[in-house]
Amino acid sequence: MKERREARELALQVLYALDLCPESDTGDLLAYLVEERGGPEGAAGYARRLVEAVLGHRDEIDALLSRHSANWELKRMAAVDRNILRAAAAELLFFADVPFRVVIDEAVEIAKRYGTDDSGKFVNGVIDAVHRARSPEPGTT
Repeated sequence: MKERREARELALQVLYALDLCPESDTGDLLAYLVEERGGPEGAAGYARRLVEAVLGHRDEIDALLSRHSANWELKRMAAVDRNILRAAAAELLFFADVPFRVVIDEAVEIAKRYGTDDSGKFVNGVIDAVHRARSPEPGTT
């Protein structure tokens, strides 16, 4: 559990940095952050998979988030919130082994830690809307 949280936080930091400096090298950023932060050994691998999923499907993820973030354009969102949402959406879409409840709980906790006072509620609402739109029946995981 701790390893995955560390990985999600690493992924957030890489995605945030890439948002601000798109010309940065993803591998270099990740290696630097892993060295700087330390943390569980497996965190870097999961973070890399998560970042690659976001970058590889960014247009699809951004379109999905735009549809479900009522009255909020992605470019107007706080960069932290936007990248937490991207990572959570990537897990929801491309990491079938991670239950929805884990995705949303982790995203909300990370938003509370790194975002504003309202980030947790905002992230919860958007990711829940994405999940409900994708689920065949209400309440399924």
